[in-house]
Amino acid sequence: MPFPATIPSLARALAARDYLEPTPVQLAVLDEATQERDLLVSAQTGSGKTVAFGLAIAPTLLDDKEFFGHAGAPLALIVAPTRELALQVHRELSWLYGETRGRIVSCVGGMEPRRERTMLQQGAHIVVGTPGRLRDHIERKALNLSAIRAVVLDEADEMLDLGFREDLEEILKATPPDRRTLLFSATLPKGIVSLARDFQKDAMRLNVGGGEQVHADIDYRAVRVLPHEIEHAAVNLLRFHDPECAIIFMNTREAVRHMQSALMERGFNAVSLSGELSQNERNHALQSLRDGRARICVATDVAARGIDLPNLNLVIHADLPHDAEVLKHRSGRTGRAGRKGVAILLVPISRRRKAERMLVDAGLSPEWSGPPTAEDIRKLDQQRLIQDDIFKEETSEEDLTLARALLEGRSAEDIACALVRLHRLQLPAPEDVSDPGFRADMRPARTDRPMREPTGGAPSAPMRHRGDGGVWFHINIGRRESADPKWLLPMICKRGGVTREAIGSIRIFDNETKFEVSTEHAASFAQAMTQPVKPRKGEVELSFTRIDGGAPARDEKPRFPKGDKKPFEKKPFEKKPFEKKPFEKKPFEKKAFGDKPPFKANKDKGKPKFEKRGPRD
Repeated sequence: MPFPATIPSLARALAARDYLEPTPVQLAVLDEATQERDLLVSAQTGSGKTVAFGLAIAPTLLDDKEFFGHAGAPLALIVAPTRELALQVHRELSWLYGETRGRIVSCVGGMEPRRERTMLQQGAHIVVGTPGRLRDHIERKALNLSAIRAVVLDEADEMLDLGFREDLEEILKATPPDRRTLLFSATLPKGIVSLARDFQKDAMRLNVGGGEQVHADIDYRAVRVLPHEIEHAAVNLLRFHDPECAIIFMNTREAVRHMQSALMERGFNAVSLSGELSQNERNHALQSLRDGRARICVATDVAARGIDLPNLNLVIHADLPHDAEVLKHRSGRTGRAGRKGVAILLVPISRRRKAERMLVDAGLSPEWSGPPTAEDIRKLDQQRLIQDDIFKEETSEEDLTLARALLEGRSAEDIACALVRLHRLQLPAPEDVSDPGFRADMRPARTDRPMREPTGGAPSAPMRHRGDGGVWFHINIGRRESADPKWLLPMICKRGGVTREAIGSIRIFDNETKFEVSTEHAASFAQAMTQPVKPRKGEVELSFTRIDGGAPARDEKPRFPKGDKKPFEKKPFEKKPFEKKPFEKKPFEKKAFGDKPPFKANKDKGKPKFEKRGPRD
């Protein structure tokens, strides 16, 4: 369906941006029944709200003319909760009203207020800002709202959550009473309804598209990970999906710094967004993502709202969001305005229950899987190299001359191998990760699974072959190297190419560890252990050895034979007689007066501290 008839200058701007079909929210606010009315619109992020209210208020501001007149006191006021969202609205309205010769000014926290006051004095048609900065300009008489014809509150529920209700009320009271008020909110809690009742006149309520409709273009997935492999899983997901642009969400600023450093060390072009950055640093990071100088953004929830990157097609929740609402807002950075996107949750086993409850609350049923393996990524790299667009480009004469010169000194196979090496050097190396394999449902655990056998103080794996004897192996690390089944079991399975079900008892001693492998997997396990593996820097070189002669002893420490202990001998109590010592009275010694040392004068002042006076007259 094409856009409804609108002002020609706006129609040209939409055509230049390839806006051919309106979104549901744009159709709703442009309907004939909504013309010149106050609106209370419930719509999710990423539904095209900015263009919707920009088109909706255009007839009110332009009086059906094609161009604005001289810029004086502003005609429209747009209020957004965060700096990023306000600046994004400013950018969207700038191209939308570019053909109308409109002047749009932004007033947000973190920017130079003097510069904003100068721009307001020069005149503006539309002012976009955050509540705190707008109220500050109003109180300082820098922002004149006497000519306001339309007010738009974008993400009103977020502004109330951030504590801006008082600021909003003061701003709305400063505007003319005959203005037009449009209120956009993802949800409509009591606070929003109360605000609309107090400051809107006969508002028309529009509920455009629920969360499921808006997020239909997002493919949700849940990936099982080990707690210490979250960083590696994120690296493999970036390599596997190879996105044009991606956001990785973390819960703390420290986690953001750590993840960004880890990605940059591996060769990714990554920037960060968090509350500790200045507005200039945030703008620089976002601009790097928009112009392609950076492809990965690591951010806290400060980027969960108000960030719109046209080429963003992957969102990774490395740290689980706090609730379903935050999950939707984070994931809503992709799959916007009809574009496809992928949202992936990294779920360690300790957070599985929370993740499942959150997904149920959000009404989502994602696909569960393990993280992409290094082998999967290498296969994809091979396919991508074969299908690379560089082979479809037209060959120039200069390229052909250089190719012939290479073929004279090298074989075609050598040149192809060099091309493969060059391609591999440009890509970050994939990480070795494992799939914990826990269930992705909340059903009770199976009762037919054999119980774990406590041996040597260390838990054993749920080996289904228990009872067939098994084959025992030895590894040269123990308690002194902090050996623990939590990381020993995945490492053994990975090195031996077996699943957890093939591993039985694990017995950890001071300097070694012995573990049981099912008989059917023992031969292949022993063969895999013969393959040399170069340890990483700082790691101990591991050696696996097969143990013959049955199960080893549970503890190699020497025990004191029970029969050799000496019996307890009870000694008789000996009562000692009390000896009373006679009291010795010492004679009193009276000291003579002359034994006292003579009084010394204070040499510093030239006279004694206390002067002895004679009797009074």
